[in-house]
Amino acid sequence: MWRDSGTPADSFYEVRPECTDVPKTRFKIKAGKTLSVRKWQAAFTQEGYLDIGKTLSRIQRGGVHPSIRGEVWEFLLGCYDPKSTFDEREQLRQRRRIQYLRWKEECLQLFPVVGSGRFITAPVITEDGQPIQDPLVILESNPGKGPVFPSQGNNTAISNTANNLEPVKDKKVIQWMLTLHQIGLDVVRTDRTLVFYEKQDNLSKLWDILAVYAFIDTDVGYCQGMSDLCSPMIMLLNDEADAFWCFERLMRRLRGNFRCTDSSVGVETQLSNLAAITQVIDPKLHQHLETLGGGDYLFAFRMLMVLFRREFSFCDSLYLWEMMWALEYDPDLYSLYEEPEGVTERVEGSRGKPKSVRQCGKFERENMKNKANSSEAPLPISVFLVASVLKDKSTKLLQEARGLDDVVKAKKT
Repeated sequence: MWRDSGTPADSFYEVRPECTDVPKTRFKIKAGKTLSVRKWQAAFTQEGYLDIGKTLSRIQRGGVHPSIRGEVWEFLLGCYDPKSTFDEREQLRQRRRIQYLRWKEECLQLFPVVGSGRFITAPVITEDGQPIQDPLVILESNPGKGPVFPSQGNNTAISNTANNLEPVKDKKVIQWMLTLHQIGLDVVRTDRTLVFYEKQDNLSKLWDILAVYAFIDTDVGYCQGMSDLCSPMIMLLNDEADAFWCFERLMRRLRGNFRCTDSSVGVETQLSNLAAITQVIDPKLHQHLETLGGGDYLFAFRMLMVLFRREFSFCDSLYLWEMMWALEYDPDLYSLYEEPEGVTERVEGSRGKPKSVRQCGKFERENMKNKANSSEAPLPISVFLVASVLKDKSTKLLQEARGLDDVVKAKKT
């Protein structure tokens, strides 16, 4: 019997004891509201079909119990079709794992640190493709104290990997290899307060997934902030390939945010819409932000890029994510995705049929009603959430903010 009503969820994501300033989660596991293990299992038929509508209602009311978060997220992000059976999903899972291993093997052939349990934190190649001798590599973990970082005189921390590299001529490969050390630098900064990332294996797993993703998504590659989005997947899904695919599906939603040109950033449209919304709901605040030089709303850039990971506790940000995904859920999400080369699947009953309103999240239902009256794509719910945060902090910002740094600080309190 599930009896952890009102229980804080912090215990599922243990914080290192020396990190005393980490904010406590406000999310509490509530029986009757939070999607429990029992309710989740009861939502499947004997064959494995999922009643996604009933599941969404539960998540929208109280989130997901941390013990089943990973498998629930796979459905929320469109990894699996609720109309598929247990057997169909298992077959697809195995094919995807094989595909991930193939990509990882390709990466390994280009750079042997991939999949080795190590990762780099210094450049291994120049912009013209010439190997850099002796890149610094993290080789081992230090139990209880996190990873051992390379230092001068520490021979075990110096890899001879670059000594064996050949000059690279392919521009795409050069670009990929130039990002690998940046991924490593971000990995060691990501969720460093959590006990989970004291283990070298988990750090290297995060690096491997991001390295493989950068390899296959040549258009976007790797950008700072992706490690914040990928980190929870590593924690929630034991299998590295499953975590990769969950992250890959999330990036299909968000990769546009990471597209940058010489003249614009990916979230520029969202920031413009945020400004317009704030001007309507709180004209005084909008005017004050303009006076402070924040009329472009770039101070909210990070909130939209990494979905509040830096503004809330780890557990609260995960709760917020699943609430957003449940509200935005579209049953066409799965059938509209095209599988990568080498992965095939069978989806019965989902293509070509009008979607059921009951199987949509509440936010998506409203979008469906408004589509007939608007030619523009609906805004993601994250834009409205940022506007809500600003509205909530309006009095404080109007009274105390004397610069954009004050605005950024106020969003965290």
